[in-house]
Amino acid sequence: MSFAPLLILAEEQKMDPVAHVVNHPFLKSDSGLWLWSAQTGSLVLSAILTVIVLYWAAGKIATGPASEGTNRYVTRNPFAHAIEVICNYLRDTIARPLLGERTDRFIPFLWSVFFFILFNNILGLVPILDLIALVGPESWHHNHMAPVGGTATQNLFVTGALALTSALVINISGMRELGIGGYVKHLTAGTPAYLWPLMVPIELLSTFIKPVALALRLFANMTAGHILMAVLFGFAGMGLSGAMSYAVGAPVTLISCIANVLIYFLELFVAFLQAFVFMFLTTVFISQLSHHHDHEHDDAHGHEHAHA
Repeated sequence: MSFAPLLILAEEQKMDPVAHVVNHPFLKSDSGLWLWSAQTGSLVLSAILTVIVLYWAAGKIATGPASEGTNRYVTRNPFAHAIEVICNYLRDTIARPLLGERTDRFIPFLWSVFFFILFNNILGLVPILDLIALVGPESWHHNHMAPVGGTATQNLFVTGALALTSALVINISGMRELGIGGYVKHLTAGTPAYLWPLMVPIELLSTFIKPVALALRLFANMTAGHILMAVLFGFAGMGLSGAMSYAVGAPVTLISCIANVLIYFLELFVAFLQAFVFMFLTTVFISQLSHHHDHEHDDAHGHEHAHA
């Protein structure tokens, strides 16, 4: 997310809030192909932060030496303890009821997805692009170039790659769990043979729709809020630029800034929520391709017949 200085925003881009959330190139090939962009830098930085922070937290969470007695089970840092609480919640409350005995096999992937998306979302709320515009070379600002900055998860290519990764894990794990025959049988949705020509295309279409929905949901939610904040900053910038009288401009600027502070906290909540939703839906889709899910489905039918 780019929070351009208010006066620059008012003069240059006050009518185009979308310009504050688009990607910025940094390196291009002779043919014009983007080799590196600001969001590429954000992706790399988020990956580094994910590895470093979680590795550090794991060291603080790990059980200490026996000489410490019962204190060896106590997490040795408040921030690491917060990460431990989040991990335990995602594993025991969200994943285990859906995945059962397969939880420990998939939870490293699900934790990685959650924290990687979370770090990308939070990093997008830091005005890195504006800091670069203020302290970087004039040529970077003039050509709208930046090596890092912005919200990578508001790039449809990034969310598409994340969704494709989840789709591969979902379907490959389903084939391993059910076998090729069981996976194909799953496409019939348990319906009679005469309905297979209808159900199989629908189930195949669903296989492609699920990752598309994951990608679009994350992309849309991370883009909409940032555009709204850019619009409000545009109002604030116009109030300071002299485009309005002081009597009108000052209240507009004040109200816009207060609204942006409130929306910023909402965006922080959305950053956590969207990381959770992506991880949760991935877990649900994995659970749908398992014997555990099939047994629950059969048990439900058995209970219905018993009721009848």
